[in-house]
Amino acid sequence: MTLDPRPAPALQTGPRVAVVGGGPAGLMAAEALLLGGAQVDLYDAMPSVGRKFLLAGKGGLNLTHSEPMDAFVRRYGERADAVASWLEALGPQALRDWALGLGVNTFVGSSGRVFPAEMKAAPLLRAWLHRLRASGLRLHMRQRWAGWAAGDGATALRMAGPGGEHTVQADAVVLALGGASWPQLGSDGAWMPWLAARGVDLAPLRPANCGFDVGWSGYFAQRFAGAPVKSVRLVFVDARGQRFDRPGEFVVTAGGIEGSLVYAASALIRDEIGRSGSATIHLDLAPGRDEGRLAAALAKGRGARSLPNHLREQAGLDGVKAALLRERWSADELAQRVAQASAELAHELKAWPVTLKAPRPLVEAISTAGGVKLEALDERLMLRALPGVFCAGEMLDWEAPTGGYLLSASFASGRVAGRGALQWCQQCRGANAPDAPMRQTD
Repeated sequence: MTLDPRPAPALQTGPRVAVVGGGPAGLMAAEALLLGGAQVDLYDAMPSVGRKFLLAGKGGLNLTHSEPMDAFVRRYGERADAVASWLEALGPQALRDWALGLGVNTFVGSSGRVFPAEMKAAPLLRAWLHRLRASGLRLHMRQRWAGWAAGDGATALRMAGPGGEHTVQADAVVLALGGASWPQLGSDGAWMPWLAARGVDLAPLRPANCGFDVGWSGYFAQRFAGAPVKSVRLVFVDARGQRFDRPGEFVVTAGGIEGSLVYAASALIRDEIGRSGSATIHLDLAPGRDEGRLAAALAKGRGARSLPNHLREQAGLDGVKAALLRERWSADELAQRVAQASAELAHELKAWPVTLKAPRPLVEAISTAGGVKLEALDERLMLRALPGVFCAGEMLDWEAPTGGYLLSASFASGRVAGRGALQWCQQCRGANAPDAPMRQTD
């Protein structure tokens, strides 16, 4: 189905659908439903929709990525096949076309990432909400889902707000409640027990795109917390032989490391820590230097130069990189290695070990792994245990690195769930059956 960029007329005779969650997945589900003629009420616990979406756009909204589709899909790891089916409904180029339909031009950055021309999320969200409201969307803010109404079926929801608790009865429900990595923005994972109690198969929520604890010395933590470690290569091979090998940069924290390069490897590292209790990554601290030439340079006599100057001039190591060496060796030990074992030292610098002890807590992560297992859903993203209830977005058990992949799959899953809910309603009630407005009871 091709999206018409013009607002569709508000129809009051279609099926009644409740969407819970006002992030990208929930809003996209609402759009698909409205285009199909459904009456849609969207509920969100926050005072306004799209809070996390707006936060993601603070540094420049990374909407999607321009890499070839086969490479794009591989970013979703073990869930690649499932996410690929969602992307058939709204792939990277289709997402850019959708944004253009809202009057938002996009461009491809030097890294292949796709951004709005204004580098902001707010203009896109404003235009989108304007179109959705014109199409008949009814928004209900500060309304937190509190589970199901007793004895009224899977599509009777308890909603709690400033005026107390009430029941919402719908023909279908789309849940797009997020994971648990941004509780201050509404994604707190509170929905897990309610779904589990209804027999939905869930995977524990875990941090994704997260930092890790190392346990630096007091001096290193105080001196270098916040320092970027640039021009390195991170290599990690887990116990099953899966390999990560990529250049980039990351940031030292008071207790460990974080940043784009670390986030890209975080799923493998996190899982290895879960199995083995720790994970050791290896950093090439001089990725632009051949090991043999590096050894020859280090073997040159220091003369009157200090050890730090020698390492800077001959190996390009200074600042935080040089300080990493002191986390393992004293000044005397390091000087001895430079003087007596330059080849060995060069080898070490090309694969410097850093042991990671634990992922940072879930509330600090950029995104979440775990949630509703995809096996608990049919191809329309309807819960097998709860017919008429659909799920979308980050509350599903998939994960992806940063770079536009998270948003792309969230948008796409929302469209699949919205279309699925519409199809369900049409099957159950007939596409043109008259309906009363959505009923709410105190």
